[in-house]
Amino acid sequence: MRRLPVYLLLDVSGSMSGEPIEAVKTGMQTLHNALRKDPYALESAYVSVITFASEVNQVVPLTEVAQFTPPEIRAGGGTAIGGVLAKVVECAEAEVKKSTPEQKGDWKPLVFIMTDGYPTDSVDEGLAKFKQYHWGTVVACAAGDQCDEELLAKITGNVVKLATADQNSIAAFFKWVSASVSTSSKKIDAGGGDSTMDELPPPPPEITLVQP
Repeated sequence: MRRLPVYLLLDVSGSMSGEPIEAVKTGMQTLHNALRKDPYALESAYVSVITFASEVNQVVPLTEVAQFTPPEIRAGGGTAIGGVLAKVVECAEAEVKKSTPEQKGDWKPLVFIMTDGYPTDSVDEGLAKFKQYHWGTVVACAAGDQCDEELLAKITGNVVKLATADQNSIAAFFKWVSASVSTSSKKIDAGGGDSTMDELPPPPPEITLVQP
């Protein structure tokens, strides 16, 4: 079976303390509940969660939806965006099955990165590694007005923005991620290929598309 890997890169730095981090926890539970009810996602989607603050941790390895459990997370520390870009490449190289002459590998991974700030580490090396990997759709989400949107535009041409990092906005983002994974899974089931940004559901009103 060809799996659809989904990597969630979540900022858990100190500025996410309080309402934002609680909203992320709720959002992951919402995503979990939605995907478990979707027969297409249950068939093909595998989810990983990588958190980044001063350190970067893959808190959930690539796991099938039926077995996925939202992790416990806490906010505190810096914003290692360069580190998380390098880490997701490392994880994908270890977890995503490549095609061989005998059989096709997994689908190209979907990546959703959400951050509310500027990097506190060096980004160049991680960004270079990230750009060399063959991803599917990559979406970067700027949560609030204190993000380095110029950097996010270097990571991907698909940048979205939340006006504020509050409960409603973050909840809307996770619902949209859930819908995007479901849409991609359904396309695979119908015999289609990797989904593009244009084929994902339109973002809800809380989410604004940013032109790079």
